[in-house]
Amino acid sequence: MRCSFIHPPHHLLAMVVLVCTVTISGAQQRYFAEKPSITFFSDGVVEDITAANQKVTSIFDALNGEIAYLMNVKDFQFVNKLMQTHFNEKYMESEKFPKSSFQGKVTGFNYGAGGTQQVKAAGKLTIHGVTRDVDIPGTIEVSGNKIILKAKFLVKLEDYKITVPQVVWDKIAQQVEVTLDFVYRPL
Repeated sequence: MRCSFIHPPHHLLAMVVLVCTVTISGAQQRYFAEKPSITFFSDGVVEDITAANQKVTSIFDALNGEIAYLMNVKDFQFVNKLMQTHFNEKYMESEKFPKSSFQGKVTGFNYGAGGTQQVKAAGKLTIHGVTRDVDIPGTIEVSGNKIILKAKFLVKLEDYKITVPQVVWDKIAQQVEVTLDFVYRPL
């Protein structure tokens, strides 16, 4: 029941380079997430599991569609603190894999068009030290000078080498639903 997102230092370096590149070129197209939220939900036999992380760093270039986010896995907050401890120690191994990330490109977005637009982000998702190519469907809405991005997708635990102890194997879902809700403002 874990969902983490980056580890290798080269991803952090790529994020820094992307931020610097975005900062140097054109002002109106670069956006920074001022209200980021990544939540996950797992439908458990005994108890549903949900957690939220609102300490995510994300940038979006509305002109070319480049997008990235980075977060600390330990920043996921649970209602049940024992679940939070198990999540970090037994599933996500947060000491060993402290970060999680996504880096990619959004397609289907037209900054000049109004309303909510159906988009897709294709890129590299890193969870639990494993990086995989993903396509994430979502929506983007331009509201004044802000951009609102929403997405929902499934993460299979086995795809990211997240193991569930045999003793609870039949009580824990083997995939989690991840929801992104980012409100961006101009950088």
